[in-house]
Amino acid sequence: MQNTYYVYITTNQYRTTLYIGFTNNIQNRLSQHYFDSQNAKKSFAGKYNCIYLVYYETFEYPKLGISREKELKKWRREKKNKLISDFNPKWENLNTQTF
Repeated sequence: MQNTYYVYITTNQYRTTLYIGFTNNIQNRLSQHYFDSQNAKKSFAGKYNCIYLVYYETFEYPKLGISREKELKKWRREKKNKLISDFNPKWENLNTQTF
């Protein structure tokens, strides 16, 4: 059985904060972010309400995805904004996509 791995970026309602993460179950991870934003607010995504998926990439191998996540986290905000805008020009909420 082949797994799919995701590097993803979520943001808050006002698009002022970005969260970059890595997972093999993106729908579950988004649910965790939402739950934390409504309850404990223990994670970065929960504390800053980064619950809106605006960007993702898929990977066949986890090492490649983890490397990409680390790379994106080092980027300046302007470069991250361009990456998101090239992929999702209106920064639409992609949470309801089928994965």
